[in-house]
This record gives sequence, structure tokens and C-alpha cells, in this order.
Amino acid sequence: MTALLAERATEVVSAAQQLLTKRMGAPVKLSDPIELSGSGRTTVLRVRVAENAFSLPRTLIVKQVRGAARDRRTGGLAPGVASIDSAFLREAVSYQFTTALSREHRPGAYLIAHSLPERLLILSDLGENSLITAVLRSGSEPATRNALMAFAQALGRMHAATVGREADFVALLRRVDVVHRVDGIAQQAESAISEVPGLLQRELGIEVPGEIAERIVRGNRLFSAGRFRGFSPSDLCPDNVILNEEGARFLDYEWGGFRDATLDIAYALVSFPGCLCDVELSRERAQQMVEAWRSEVVGVWPALADDDLLAERILEARLIWVWLSTFWFLPADHARIASAREHGLSVPRSAALINRWAALAEDARCTGDDIVGDFAEDVSAMLEERWSE
Repeated sequence: MTALLAERATEVVSAAQQLLTKRMGAPVKLSDPIELSGSGRTTVLRVRVAENAFSLPRTLIVKQVRGAARDRRTGGLAPGVASIDSAFLREAVSYQFTTALSREHRPGAYLIAHSLPERLLILSDLGENSLITAVLRSGSEPATRNALMAFAQALGRMHAATVGREADFVALLRRVDVVHRVDGIAQQAESAISEVPGLLQRELGIEVPGEIAERIVRGNRLFSAGRFRGFSPSDLCPDNVILNEEGARFLDYEWGGFRDATLDIAYALVSFPGCLCDVELSRERAQQMVEAWRSEVVGVWPALADDDLLAERILEARLIWVWLSTFWFLPADHARIASAREHGLSVPRSAALINRWAALAEDARCTGDDIVGDFAEDVSAMLEERWSE
């Protein structure tokens, strides 16, 4: 740990000790900070509880955020930034909400204490774990299959446990004065509706048929409406998913909120569109993931027992994700491209976009939707032609 990081860690540990001491009513001493992750504005530490008069866990995770949030893809201020930015407030609320769930239904760590003025969260430690990124990168077939099945099942359990609880989440948001209907991803999807047709015309010479445009509008509604609404951390890229003895667990709730749950399972099938990933999924493996997810949610959403309905909804969600991925990464916008996470699954944006449109075409063909299939094939072919020049 560099001197600068060590100084920062000392400050964060001191703030966490003061918060816990105030909450517990007796001194709490933390020691042995280990940096886990973080960005320029975020510090995440694992600390040992050296002294406390209560039954705190032996280790804790401390996360502190400094300054205003920046949009990961545009570099601008995130929507709703105020004296305490909305991304931190949304994350704090998301942890409050998920902590109220029963232990077996919590999708990740639980909240022990938090301070809004200090932008500080103290969370339970999920223990020894590995990022799903490392498992997928290893190429080990049994491990990859098990990881993806665990991911899909964990999504389903989270969705099933939170059905009908959106009003509780909104009430928590209102208490911290976050505009509860503002969803950063949904806002970008709105922009993509109007901007991608012109982008495809300029960059590839492709006209967007009216029926495709109508489907994009319908798909965008999944962020704000939809029949199958459940809680989602929303940022489900591989670096935010860990595997431990309890299965897959989710990190980073800065975008947390309610949306149509088909968006979450489709997010993985589209190879995590918020990142420049390329995870090859055979048709069989993708179907296994969908079935693993459906087995957890069909009890609360019996309509999803209908194979045709499920396939239609998954395709609709895949289409909006590929559309958004194109909005984010087709332009030669260095800020957006640089903001995508770099890790072992990262590929050039050319490969990511070509493969995502090609996979969408294949899925559409398999479900008998030639309108989407034809269009996706055309876009994939034109992208390949553009980048082969």
C-alpha cells in the first residue's frame, strides 16, 4: 500500500471507528486495513474488529465515497448529484432495503452502519470469495457452468424475494430525498432511442425499420414498468459478482432499483453490455441459465411457465441491451470507451459489438422472429465490414 493509500485508509478507518462507537455506545477499535478495490473516489477496505463490547463480526467491509459521482460512460456528473450525490444515497438505500430481507434472500452483504454526511458504509464481510470474472477467464468448463448457474439462480432468488416490495424501496429513497423515479440507465436508454438510428445511418448506412423502432420503445419501458418487476443492483458486470460458499453474491448498488427482472437475466446473455466483455455462450448454455433463473421466479410469476412468452420477453430485453451497448460504444468517444472496466474478459469494442448483434440475430432466429433476426444480421455484417477495412 502506497503512502497516499495508507493515509487514506487511516482516515477511513478512523471515520468507521467513530461511527461504530457512536452507534454501539461503547468504544470500537478497528485494525489491519486491507484495500480490496475502489476507484479514484472510492475506498473499500477489509478491517479487523480488534476491540468491541458487542457481538460485531470479526471482520468488516468499510466503503467510503468522496466527491460527486461521475457517469461511468459519459464522464459527466451523474443524474441528481447534490451535496451528497444520488449514487451514494441510492446505494445506502439499496443496502438498507436488502438488509431487511431474510438472510437466505439477501443478494449480498448486509448493512451494519452508515453515515450519509460522511458517505460511509460499513458492511458485513462476505468472506473468502472469487470474482466470477476469474472463473469465466479460466476457461474451466465445470467451473464456468457452475458459476453461471449460480449467477442465474441468485438473480432469481433476489427477484422472487423482492416482488411487491417496490413501495418499501421508494419510501426509503424519499426519506433521503432521492428522486425515486430517476434511473440513470433508463435515462440513457431514452437517449439511445432517439440517437442510435442516426448513429447507425451515419456510421453504417443502415436505416432502422419502423417496427424495430417500435420494439425499442417497448423494450425501454422495461426499466420503468413491466409485468415482472423486482429489485436489481443494476450494475451486474462480472467484477460486481463474487462466488463463495453461499453461491453468487452481488456487489455495488449505486444503480440499485426496481425494473423488469427479464432485463437482469438478459444482461448476462448479452455478455454484460455495460462492459466490453465477450463471454461465449452456446445456445444450450444460455437456455440452461434462463431455466435456472425461471425455476426461482415461476412461483411468483406463473405466466413465465409459458415458453413462448418467456422467449418473447427475453428477446425484447436482449434487444434493448444491444441497442444500449451500441449507443455506448459505437461512437469513437474515448471517455465512454475508457470508462468501461478493463479486466480479463475485455475485448476491443469492435469484437464486442459484432458478437452482440450476431448473438441477438441467432436468438431471434431460434424464437422465430425474422424481423429482429434480419435487422441484427445486417448490423452485425456492416459492423464487421466497417472494422475489416
